[in-house]
Amino acid sequence: MSYLIIKPARRIKAEIQVPGDKSISHRAIMISSLASGRSKIFNFLPSADCLATVDCFKKMGVEINIQSNQVEVFGKGLHGLKPSSTMLDVGNSGTTIRLFSGILSGQKFETIISGDESIQRRPMGRIIKPLTLMGASIKGRKIENEVFAPLRILGGELKAIEYELPVASAQVKSAILLAGLYAQGTTKVVEKNPSRDHTERMLAHFAADIKVSGLESQVTGLKEFVGAEVDIPGDLSSAAFFMIAAALTPDSELKILNVGVNPTRTGIIDVLHRMGATIEVQNERILSEEPRADLIIQSSKLKALKISGEIIPRIIDEIPIIAVAATQAEGLTEIRGAKELRVKESDRIKTMTSELKKMGADIQELEDGMFIVGPTKLKGTTVNSYGDHRVAMALAIAGLLAEGETKVEDTNCIRTSFPGFEETLNSIVS
Repeated sequence: MSYLIIKPARRIKAEIQVPGDKSISHRAIMISSLASGRSKIFNFLPSADCLATVDCFKKMGVEINIQSNQVEVFGKGLHGLKPSSTMLDVGNSGTTIRLFSGILSGQKFETIISGDESIQRRPMGRIIKPLTLMGASIKGRKIENEVFAPLRILGGELKAIEYELPVASAQVKSAILLAGLYAQGTTKVVEKNPSRDHTERMLAHFAADIKVSGLESQVTGLKEFVGAEVDIPGDLSSAAFFMIAAALTPDSELKILNVGVNPTRTGIIDVLHRMGATIEVQNERILSEEPRADLIIQSSKLKALKISGEIIPRIIDEIPIIAVAATQAEGLTEIRGAKELRVKESDRIKTMTSELKKMGADIQELEDGMFIVGPTKLKGTTVNSYGDHRVAMALAIAGLLAEGETKVEDTNCIRTSFPGFEETLNSIVS
């Protein structure tokens, strides 16, 4: 079994870059494959998840060439995809299976799509319902009142719908909008709280007929668009691990270059500011419709807070590392309304609670979140990621703060979002 050995950090003084944004990398491949002609993608994240998206499009006849973090895609247009001769395998990527389901709903052939054991445990009913309303036929494994992969999707003539999301979800919203590219008329998605808007921004960058007004996004279907160049910013979710490491390590200052600061993703910056962290945002600019900036983080004394409500969709991927920060914050941190964490790569509420307890944290599992009392001195021990990349990286940062040596087991999963994490970690500590 793969593992990381983490020793305490004395201080952090460094300037780094994190890999390209995973969410944007997925969408860049998807939308350039549906465009007509050549697209070029810069700072692509060649992680296992994103490469699964590439592989699925290759199986459907799209030519995609990758050299390091640059990608050339020769898009087939909306109606140029071919049936795959084999099942589409998304590996561990929930983004791939959910967004791809929207695209497959518009194809006039049948496709089977599935993934690893983790993917086959994740509920798909939330995308099946709206896509079925649009006219797709989607069948999967039914267990009680939920449907799971493998999915058998037969697309065809789709009709536009107006759909209100019961729970904020960028993946469900994106699946509907991508299906909407194939629907007659204008498809509208209404959210109760804002979720990530990378799909909308990417469609706008490719000059698709997309309009966004407040919590409403709408796309007019059956309109072709052409290839483009895409520059992907660094992934703020990946940067978050090192931001919190620097904030919690004495006498530290860390500069992270070219990080995405899309407002639907900057909840982690807002939370850290509220906790008392010193974070400076410099050199703000917009490329390929996506805001980006350089971040400077200094050591800070953090205080506890309550995290709930509309900010949760903006920090859902960062809650594991926020839990680590809360162990060192003064007072009671309460995280509520985050039940979505139970159906990620692992049950992140359960895994973060159990593993941080092993390190001495004062943490209590709630149905939809956690109570964490700090500050507590963490102690090095052996912990397990349960095959969840964000849990693995969060526990590695906890190891930097602990007394003694920490062993994080089952760390191959980190490659799904952050190849090179260990090298970056080693480069910043002294």
